[in-house]
Amino acid sequence: MWKAKFGGMDVSEARLLALEAANIKFKRMLADAMLDNVALNEL
Repeated sequence: MWKAKFGGMDVSEARLLALEAANIKFKRMLADAMLDNVALNEL
């Protein structure tokens, strides 16, 4: 899967895409945690 996704790119392009994907994942995790925090504060 990795080779199919990043096979035709140089290392810096592949690294950028991987970091962007990780960034999206972490932003979603942060948003979920913030929503949980708001919900807990409303109790």
